[in-house]
Amino acid sequence: MDEIVRVITSDGAVMAAAITARDMVSEAQQLHGCSSVATAALGRTLMAASLMGNQLKGADNSVSIQIRGSGPIGGITCVADADGCARGYVGNPKVFLPLKSVGKLDVGKAVGKDGSITVVKDLGLKEPYVGSVPLVSGEIAEDITAYYAASEQLPTACALGVLVDSRDQHVFAAGGFLVQLLPGAEESTIDKVERGIESIGYVTKHFQEGVTPLELVRRVLSEFQVEVLETVPVRYRCNCSRERYARALTTLGRAELESMIREQNGARLQCHFCNKAYEFSAEELSEIARASHKA
Repeated sequence: MDEIVRVITSDGAVMAAAITARDMVSEAQQLHGCSSVATAALGRTLMAASLMGNQLKGADNSVSIQIRGSGPIGGITCVADADGCARGYVGNPKVFLPLKSVGKLDVGKAVGKDGSITVVKDLGLKEPYVGSVPLVSGEIAEDITAYYAASEQLPTACALGVLVDSRDQHVFAAGGFLVQLLPGAEESTIDKVERGIESIGYVTKHFQEGVTPLELVRRVLSEFQVEVLETVPVRYRCNCSRERYARALTTLGRAELESMIREQNGARLQCHFCNKAYEFSAEELSEIARASHKA
């Protein structure tokens, strides 16, 4: 089962979370027909969004991650809610690249280094919080680490991995962790965290062996006593609906709606996140146009 476990060290110096998300990433791969490298890139971003969303306080809060690099994948967009459930898509899901010399998927080349990672947090305020920093490597986890350091001034270590069969795109394992130092952490604490992270290596190896998120985070923080704050199930979840798209149509204005009626005799809108299509007849568009005009 996909889940996030969140812990804090007993001395209050380190907060950490780990996620396992094979089902979430598999569903994304199947929905979008992703190649192996696109599955890895999208999966890593989905898990990052899930971990960040799970940190939010309000039930209606959400976080989105937008990655725009110079690589052939053409960008990645992922959104997560406060439950840690996430959805996302890539610009070019069919992108193919040869494996790197070590036999790993070349996510960094697919994404590209020239570009930015933008995080938008909707906290229920008048304006969302927006932070954007240049990409460091395109490997996603390093870019998330750089985002926290530059935009939120929060010392963070992130590791994310997706293990995919290059023959049939089957997802063997997906998971990762986020470790953050809290204010007042001493130099010795940093050294302990660094030693723990260095000892882990590739995170997918651990999940492939059946290690749970709690076991993984305990390995990362092996020199600390940890207290579990929560364990929550997560999944791929799209919140699209016919009602949402109807509301979106009202924002187009009467003139554009009437143009759609004349030229298309209706409208067909498709969700980027789950590919579900919503049909609106000419009569329905006319009613929406009348209602928007009255408003």
